Amino acid sequence: MQKFIIICFLFISDLIVAQELNCRVQVVSQQIQGSNKHIFESMQKDIYEFLNNRKWTDNVFSNDERIECNLLINLTEQISADEYKGTIQVQSNRPVFSTNFNSVIFNFKDNDVQFRYVEFQSMEFSENTNMANLTSLLAYYVYIIIGLDYDSFSLNGGSAYFQKAEKIVTNAQSAQEKGWKSFESQRNRYWLIENILNPKYSPIREFFYLYHRNGLDIMAEKATDGRTQIAESFKLLQKVYREKPSPFMTFLQVVFDAKSDEFVNVFSESYPDEKTRVNNLLKEIDPANSTKYQKIMLTDGK
Repeated sequence: MQKFIIICFLFISDLIVAQELNCRVQVVSQQIQGSNKHIFESMQKDIYEFLNNRKWTDNVFSNDERIECNLLINLTEQISADEYKGTIQVQSNRPVFSTNFNSVIFNFKDNDVQFRYVEFQSMEFSENTNMANLTSLLAYYVYIIIGLDYDSFSLNGGSAYFQKAEKIVTNAQSAQEKGWKSFESQRNRYWLIENILNPKYSPIREFFYLYHRNGLDIMAEKATDGRTQIAESFKLLQKVYREKPSPFMTFLQVVFDAKSDEFVNVFSESYPDEKTRVNNLLKEIDPANSTKYQKIMLTDGK
């Protein structure tokens, strides 16, 4: 009986302490010469703990429900003793039901990264003010990751977290560091969240839900039905592409950056007529990857 109680306690404790993210963090600093490399190990550890040990939602996650993601910070310049410039590559994945396959949800490179980091100084964050550019950056991408993950399981399920990301952008409008303002870049943090919450881009969020829940998640048992649902959902992306609600369409490009290889894999096993329709549609709305989509036609399929 005592053993049973201990096991139950450990199980309940595991549910309580498990946070939302299982994020692997890597800090690369080869381009910075003459620095104490130990500080970058501390930076990597502190960022890891900030992302993985903080509670970001009011929901309870078990360990196997945590969102798998990767964060690669490539430091290219040391501006001062405690200030750095570089890039961040963010990627997150989502499991597909009844399979061992993880679908890439988000794959984004941020080239406007600049922050201060002081070793042994606590990393503080507030939703109501821009306390530090590093923690604002990290929290912004946490909310994007969680929002997209929730959107993939329920229609517009991530709205609350996208609004939190938008608030971080608003709080950072007076920041000296780049990446938060509309005029600084065609593709930055401002435009990503602006697109996601812009009603003109709502078909993309609907696509995100239909593609994953009505498409990928049923393919293990009903492959043909799943592909049909996915092919139909592409029309939502086509609608946005043809209406061109903004010059750069950052959100649409983010979808292609994450999904283009997966689109090819899904439809390489399709029927000839479906292959042709999907190939033509994808080449229209994502011309930059036309060569990649042509691979859909090169396999025998059904």
